[in-house]
Amino acid sequence: MKIDPRRGRLVGAAYRPSPHCDARPVGMPISLLVIHGISLPAGEFGGPWIERLFLGRLEAGAHPALAGLAGVRVSAHLFIRRDGKIIQFVPFKRRAWHAGVSVFQDRPRCNDYSIGIELEGTDAAPYADIQYARLIVVTRALMRAYPAITLDRVVGHCDIAPERKTDPGPAFDWNRLRYGLAM
Repeated sequence: MKIDPRRGRLVGAAYRPSPHCDARPVGMPISLLVIHGISLPAGEFGGPWIERLFLGRLEAGAHPALAGLAGVRVSAHLFIRRDGKIIQFVPFKRRAWHAGVSVFQDRPRCNDYSIGIELEGTDAAPYADIQYARLIVVTRALMRAYPAITLDRVVGHCDIAPERKTDPGPAFDWNRLRYGLAM
């Protein structure tokens, strides 16, 4: 896979533009990759709810577990489903609203300088082999396109917002990702 730098898009990924993004600060280099885990409703996979959430089309009344998400405005640059399908919601050159209140190495506002990748999963369930394979290929492409993203700047949501977030969770195999990136 490769990145189209002009469009800020991952070549080959499905594209569904999210309204939940804005311009990055002028001159702000992309220097951090944040890995997330998400399922909607919690622990359920394969439904339409995550895409609808990122597109601002979630009908909170459609399922009792979604009621608390009414009006929430979030997105990610990429979403990797359990079957390996990759969907891009925000061009990399724009700021996706994925990290919330966050700090990396004493630097706040991680959304300003990061790319967010959501994996369909939970803190407790192992992620799928195909998700790791896709994540490794995508991360390599991002590291080539944005050289300030180095191995030590690939982190979990739990690392930049430890008081609020636990994802991608204990079920995520960081060693597997790092080994795959080192090869």
